[in-house]
Amino acid sequence: MNVWDEIKTRSVDGIDGLVTVVVQDEKTNEVLMLAYANRIALEKTTETGLAHYFSTSRKKIWLKGESSGNTQNVSEILIDCDMDAVIYRVSQKGGACHKGYRTCFYRKIQDGKTVEVEEKLFNPDEIYGKK
Repeated sequence: MNVWDEIKTRSVDGIDGLVTVVVQDEKTNEVLMLAYANRIALEKTTETGLAHYFSTSRKKIWLKGESSGNTQNVSEILIDCDMDAVIYRVSQKGGACHKGYRTCFYRKIQDGKTVEVEEKLFNPDEIYGKK
């Protein structure tokens, strides 16, 4: 049996066949982002060594960095004991967050408020255009 047949997927935002992907820096172990992948995105990731995901908002597969150039080279894919979540261990080029930060977890909760704990690496309006 192929490993992709064994992965337990779920429905997210009405889209079936998705698995949660935690993205971790291979050197620092820092969690950079959380995303989803379907079987095709997982297969493209293993074939190319570049991180592919399934965008629930755009309803399509995307290559991380296709617009920004902030790619993720995947060195290892780990799967959890329940076969329902994976970790991409990556070498991150530039920022992982589409809002311009190194990691999507650039805020912390402090005294009931969110506080930014990182500075932006890039201006997202310059890369993606104003929304």
